[in-house]
Amino acid sequence: MPATEHDYHVTAARSFDLPYLRYLPEEYKTARKSWPLVLFLHGSGERGTDLKKLERQGLPKLAASGRSFPFVLVAPQIPEGQVWNEEPLTYLLDELETTLWVDRKRIYLTGISMGAFGAWDLGVATPDRFAALLVISGGGNPVEVCQLKDVPVWIVHGRQDDVIPVSWSEALARRLEGCGGNVRLTIYPDAGHDAWSRTYEDPAVIEWLLAQRLP
Repeated sequence: MPATEHDYHVTAARSFDLPYLRYLPEEYKTARKSWPLVLFLHGSGERGTDLKKLERQGLPKLAASGRSFPFVLVAPQIPEGQVWNEEPLTYLLDELETTLWVDRKRIYLTGISMGAFGAWDLGVATPDRFAALLVISGGGNPVEVCQLKDVPVWIVHGRQDDVIPVSWSEALARRLEGCGGNVRLTIYPDAGHDAWSRTYEDPAVIEWLLAQRLP
């Protein structure tokens, strides 16, 4: 699943440059069918202008090591000092849906640490777009999280996290449950901030993600 580098630029009310790595399934070019799409949002340590930094963590790391996934994986990168913004990500998804063989009923959003905050924000802003969210070691706005009550959400955190309090994930899970959401909460009692490595390496997590579909 080798990566290809891309630079997405859009000029609208504002101008965005959003470089990203794209990983295609081995059969993408030969099997003319629609594929699931997973949008991965990195943490603060992978910001910058070197896309290869993305392959240090999470799904891009696994893909770079040779693991093959039955979905299109897209991992954008933001510059140093910036945080995730849902507007350029929405434009990027629009572009991906029109240029790739993407199953629009099977678009998934996941993020780690700072990327989990970005995933919460993007999911709340466009809840009808994603079949499921997988958010790891992050936090979000509990006031707005009920926008995701109809979207399956799996929240993962490490009990020993000394960067982002586990209580933030617990509060979001309670809030989402309270408004009738479809939410799972996994707390690893022995994990610190990196709760994502074992999560992405667990085949059951990927199986759950790909089993979700929009109506």
